[in-house]
Amino acid sequence: MKVLLVGAGGRENAIAEALVKSGAKLYVVAKHVNPGIKRLAEDYGVAKETDVEKVLEFAKKWDVDLAFIGPEAPLEKGIVNLLEENGIPTVGPSREAAQLETNKAFARQIMEKYKIPGRKLFKVFDDVKEMESWIDEFGKPVVVKPLGLTGGKGVKVVGYQLKDNDEAKEYAKKLIEKDGKVLIEERTDGIEFTFQVFTDGKRVIPMPLAQDYPHAYDGDVGPITGGMGSYSCKDHLLPFITEEDYERALKTLEKTIEAMRKEGTPYKGILYGQFMLAKDEPKIIEFNARFGDPEAINVLPILETPLLEIAEGIVDGTLSKAKFQEKATVVKYIAPKGYPENPVRGVQIQVDEAKILESGAKIYYASIDENLTLLGSRALAIVGIAESIEEAERIASQGIKHVKGEIFYRRDVGTKESIEKRIKMMRELRGE
Repeated sequence: MKVLLVGAGGRENAIAEALVKSGAKLYVVAKHVNPGIKRLAEDYGVAKETDVEKVLEFAKKWDVDLAFIGPEAPLEKGIVNLLEENGIPTVGPSREAAQLETNKAFARQIMEKYKIPGRKLFKVFDDVKEMESWIDEFGKPVVVKPLGLTGGKGVKVVGYQLKDNDEAKEYAKKLIEKDGKVLIEERTDGIEFTFQVFTDGKRVIPMPLAQDYPHAYDGDVGPITGGMGSYSCKDHLLPFITEEDYERALKTLEKTIEAMRKEGTPYKGILYGQFMLAKDEPKIIEFNARFGDPEAINVLPILETPLLEIAEGIVDGTLSKAKFQEKATVVKYIAPKGYPENPVRGVQIQVDEAKILESGAKIYYASIDENLTLLGSRALAIVGIAESIEEAERIASQGIKHVKGEIFYRRDVGTKESIEKRIKMMRELRGE
């Protein structure tokens, strides 16, 4: 089967590997040539992923049977609508359904309308004075969110990126002046985790839970990034999550898919729930309308069910299963020095791929070209897979030793100390 993959990040490298492993003939359209994806592809077209007409042109030229959309930006542009109107079944939500990610107010309003568990108190404002009055009356710390896509970097939280509610009002005012609207919601304290599911619009099939490290530097400090790494556990839970927490989070995702169907905008593809495990229950921070990056790199290498079979089930409405190995995984991203605020670009790095593989690690390429030149974002993901998190982390760290250049990475991703810190925080929050 000929499959079109759109995108060229680390997430897409993992998708590409899983599709080819399951028998697909791979064709790719992306804004740059990813060396890890290119070696897997039958053909490769370079174009902006958001130029959906150009993507369609390539798809018709190659006469593909199925498409798989990696990143969020083309979903917002209606790439799924366009491909399916032209007879190409596509893994990914329509433009309307993708609003769960591309329009944060839409997602909150759906949750409120259908009383979906895990929702937070929120309000959307287009008037500065009304917004300021509401924040003053609310009195507790808030979160300020742009309504549209921000690549995980536009949200600001009082007590973290913002000093107090007065700074929150200033930031919200700028967003209203720029975008016309802003979303303000209550701040929820707890531990973040990622829950990804496959869905055909009716059935919801869970993937192993993962935990991302969004801050740039060790110890959870520094600017927010697209994710410096993540880990998943052998039992597919996380060390601080109970079975009850898991079931509640899964119920939130199932109810969301059910609500989208009732709205007349059925959602199919991958749904990613970014949760905050709070004192009382898991709360939704945001939805993503595709695989997480790096979290896709945790789950796809241990997927036993062929991804092509899952993709066909999603587009046919016959999704039935997704089996994963009982293995722990640790993903560590290597980024250019200065990332995310002022990354070096155009500089070559050295990657000894043979030695990385010899160390037992896997490598996925992201924002890097065929000459191993840094393009400004996270460049490589090195992955350890093992019976325990400790062993998986050790393997990933060994693999990283064989990458040299103007780079950095978070050494504490998946370490025993960083995980114990999260367990302790959760116990204290819940008074255990």
